[in-house]
Amino acid sequence: MKKKIGCGSQVEGKLKWWQLSLIGVGCIIGTGYFLGSSIAIKAAGPAVLIAFLLAAVCTFIVFDALAKMSAQDPQKGSFRSYAKKAYGRWAGFSSGWVYWSSEMLIMGSQLTALSLFTRFWFEDIPLWVFAAVYAVLGIVVVLIGTKGFERMENVFAVTKVAAILMFIVLASLALFGFLDEGAQQGVPRTINELFPRGFLGLWGALLYAFYAFGGIEVMGIMTVRLENKEDAPKAGRSMLILLAIIYIASLSLAISIVPFYDFHANQSPFITALETYQLPFFPHVFNGAMIIAGFSTMSASFFSVTTMIVTLSEDGDAPALFSKQKKKKRQFPFPALLLTTSGLVISIVLSLLLPGKIYEYITTAAGLMLIYNWFFILISFHRLMEQTVWDKVKQAIGILLILLAVSGTLLESASRPGFFASLGFLIVISLVILKLRHKWKEEEAAS
Repeated sequence: MKKKIGCGSQVEGKLKWWQLSLIGVGCIIGTGYFLGSSIAIKAAGPAVLIAFLLAAVCTFIVFDALAKMSAQDPQKGSFRSYAKKAYGRWAGFSSGWVYWSSEMLIMGSQLTALSLFTRFWFEDIPLWVFAAVYAVLGIVVVLIGTKGFERMENVFAVTKVAAILMFIVLASLALFGFLDEGAQQGVPRTINELFPRGFLGLWGALLYAFYAFGGIEVMGIMTVRLENKEDAPKAGRSMLILLAIIYIASLSLAISIVPFYDFHANQSPFITALETYQLPFFPHVFNGAMIIAGFSTMSASFFSVTTMIVTLSEDGDAPALFSKQKKKKRQFPFPALLLTTSGLVISIVLSLLLPGKIYEYITTAAGLMLIYNWFFILISFHRLMEQTVWDKVKQAIGILLILLAVSGTLLESASRPGFFASLGFLIVISLVILKLRHKWKEEEAAS
């Protein structure tokens, strides 16, 4: 039986639950963690660990709801199909376009992160130059669609985990005094040391912790390929436990050896920590690993977001133009690719106009659009599934954490533009729905 497993790739055959867990780890670990965690550390200090624990709890609640719906009623459209079943066509339309918008913003965030990683070596070159180069390379990968690259997705996933494990080993050696001439911050011992920014700092950091767990939607889509659909919750639990351990361990070490105020939003916290020691080789290795891993994630997102607009078009929720393909031996939806490419061009222009804060702006908007869809998943679960008292409690906790993460972006001036940008996307989607409601009613009457 042939299997081709990778983030965003197609899978032939049946998946074991542990295979789905590994796919989830490979898809979720990305630039949101490698770079976005710096913003969270700056906002909350050592309390960032609590933010990541809360984000892990909410991620589990959302995935558990999605997995249960997938086990009972497997749907190719996953969360988008459940929203449509629960609340009607407007909900399916909204969920699909909110997800597409979030993926476009995530791609812009990844593109910016890759550019920031590369500028570690070339400080004087403008950010937009690297963004343009990576965008072109991403387009080339999508157009070529080489099987070799698809097979390398698993290798890239291993690269991400290996980079983090390398940091954990080096940081542990530093913490126990085996490395000299570096920062020695130490473990926070008082409440004030744990919460140097107070509760508001923790509140403002929540969104960026949530963003580091973005990608569970891919697992939801792939649960239909499980050999045993009932194993979906087990796959999610295993994945999230592994991710939480990796995230908490590495971040704990980073903030234990470097004061939180030494971290920068435009540099990975792990590079910042390694730079304080006489290790001229390892920061460069780690940076290279992050670029490889980030580019693989961006390329996979490019594939998935282009496919998403095609499926929206096929379902009548996007112009028919986007599902048209060239009648060649290798068919490809060029109109959909052109739309996706236009989003990348906008990201490049923004990196030219706003080089200082562009990563925070795009990451905030991307994280918000992502968890808006998580909210859709929870309310769809409420409508479609019979719930125990414990299910209702978990749903309430999940919604509360989502509301806290969203509202927390209003506390910082650097994250507010991202909030208003995400609000703008929602307003545009709502206006389109209002315009299409009459057409949908006519189609329902005709059917």
